[in-house]
Amino acid sequence: MSSFLPAPFGNVATAMITPFTVSGDVDHEKAWRLARFLSDNGSDALVVTGTTGESPTLSSVEKLALYKTVVDAVAGKDTHVIAGTGTYNTAESVELSGRAAELGCAGVLAVTPYYNKPDQAGLVGHFSAIADVGLPVMLYNIPSRTGTRIEIDTLARLAEHESIVAVKDAVLDIEFTGHTINRVPGLTVYSGQDSFTWPMMAVGAVGVVSVVSHLAGRAVAAMVRAGLAGDVAEARRLHHLLLPLCEACFLETNPSPVKGAMDRLWEPVGDVRPPLVRASEETLVAVEKAVGALQGL
Repeated sequence: MSSFLPAPFGNVATAMITPFTVSGDVDHEKAWRLARFLSDNGSDALVVTGTTGESPTLSSVEKLALYKTVVDAVAGKDTHVIAGTGTYNTAESVELSGRAAELGCAGVLAVTPYYNKPDQAGLVGHFSAIADVGLPVMLYNIPSRTGTRIEIDTLARLAEHESIVAVKDAVLDIEFTGHTINRVPGLTVYSGQDSFTWPMMAVGAVGVVSVVSHLAGRAVAAMVRAGLAGDVAEARRLHHLLLPLCEACFLETNPSPVKGAMDRLWEPVGDVRPPLVRASEETLVAVEKAVGALQGL
């Protein structure tokens, strides 16, 4: 199998956590270091202030400062910076997207508006307004968190906009993914759930927006490369080796497990902001065990 679509944001994008200081402020020095670490360990792109980056608890000022920090961190590297600018407020999302463009981001991730749950016509208007800013847009289809699914007919309408180039598919339905790829050939599909990456690539996805790549970036990248090269046996082998880590990182609400694990296994990155809570010791032990089983890959 080979990718029949270009991958506008590379093949492995890490949904980057947001480091905090002990006082709870954004830790820009650590964010800079983390961006470099991820770029050097398998990530083609970094999604900044997405759900994994705790976007609901970040102010617009904090988000913009993070975009600048991460763009500066990977300057000169072949790493795309994707700004998570989607909110449930269209005007705010448009404003953030315009500022992200000014700060040098390569694209934006726009999540389905949550809580106010617009209908499909509302989704078209919302995403089109963001796309009119001019940066390449990756839609984020995650009904488990937003309560609304972007339907395939809606995806087809949105793909007519020249700036809407990709979708992060976290619908968790391979049949839906397959129909999306068949019916909307102009839209590049990325897996939005680590455990679904290889199965989704088998029906035409080009890669993943990953959480576990914080902890196993090179293994995730190797799996994706194997899949794109048509090495089914190797992609399947790596998929199964990564599954325990994928499971462990979602035993509790993301990003608590991955952030707690990075705090232990990489460098201090601080706690999650309320209303989230730090992952339990049991979960962190499970994550560490899964990471340990991948050593040597």
